[in-house]
Amino acid sequence: MSASHILCFGELLLRLSAPAGEKLLQSARLDVVVGGAEANVAACLAQLGHAAAMVSFVPDNALGHAARSELRRHGVDVAGVQVSEAGRMGLYFLAPGAVLRTSEVLYDRQGSTFALAAPDAIDWTSRLRDASWLHLSGVTPAIGANAAAAAVRAAEAATLAGVPVSFDGNYRGKLWALWNGDGPGVLHTLLSHTALAFADERDIALVLKKDFGGDTPMERRRRAAEAAFAAFPQLQRIASTIRDVHGPDDHTLTGTLITRDGAFTTRPFRLSRIVDRIGGGDAFAAGLLCGLCEGKDDRTALELAMACACLKHGVFGDFHQVTRTELDDVLAGGGGDVRR
Repeated sequence: MSASHILCFGELLLRLSAPAGEKLLQSARLDVVVGGAEANVAACLAQLGHAAAMVSFVPDNALGHAARSELRRHGVDVAGVQVSEAGRMGLYFLAPGAVLRTSEVLYDRQGSTFALAAPDAIDWTSRLRDASWLHLSGVTPAIGANAAAAAVRAAEAATLAGVPVSFDGNYRGKLWALWNGDGPGVLHTLLSHTALAFADERDIALVLKKDFGGDTPMERRRRAAEAAFAAFPQLQRIASTIRDVHGPDDHTLTGTLITRDGAFTTRPFRLSRIVDRIGGGDAFAAGLLCGLCEGKDDRTALELAMACACLKHGVFGDFHQVTRTELDDVLAGGGGDVRR
């Protein structure tokens, strides 16, 4: 077991998706998987050999117990996943894109057990005691006032305990609009506690209320990063991917990592016949955290993150199914042939 111990705080969800090529309820069937941004990161890290623990709330019913058990099956410590009689299981529905039709997500998370949990329901002093990182995302505070307060409280506790915070911007306008929450303001607070941010120029522009010009995505991200580093003294790294969409199942992905000392980019990866892109960003985050926890330099950690993200596009469901051998194949420039 790795010495690294990464805590992930967020809502466990059930994803209900239409079969490939179909619209929602075009036929009387939905495919169900367990997911959630932070849970996806925890599951991936556990498979890569790190001690990952989930902190969350689920309802005391068959759905909540099944979701917790599925996370445990992937090697994640679920001792911090509390069961409650209040609320229900959070859901989201996915209509996969096809040809010229884009994918669409419908949220059904209001009144969930996680959304109703009190902001002070977690003893962060105890939870953070042996932690190497705390991973959060912008999805959590978007759920509602309680969740927003809980996320800020977690970040503040991590700073007080000297535990670095990894934060994925994951701005979800649909969720913030449901309760008229101050998304930019809350995300600004969370970024003030962040050491590693997964964010692009749009996330930073939203928080800092600035526009960042530039002829290329990388130029815009460099300018946004300069502003973010100036605004947030604790921030040391900003990572993101550049996605060129050629069609619903044909994308090109490039990884970027900007530090206070320089910037790194990977080669572009053409991803054709994509199986499932949901969770790709979480796999990228898990891969970068994995590399940093193992003491790899920034460029090597970024390459690992990209290999992890690219492989996720070939795996159905929110949770990644990945091995070190598969990552090594991608990093060595292979992949695609039959292993015999």
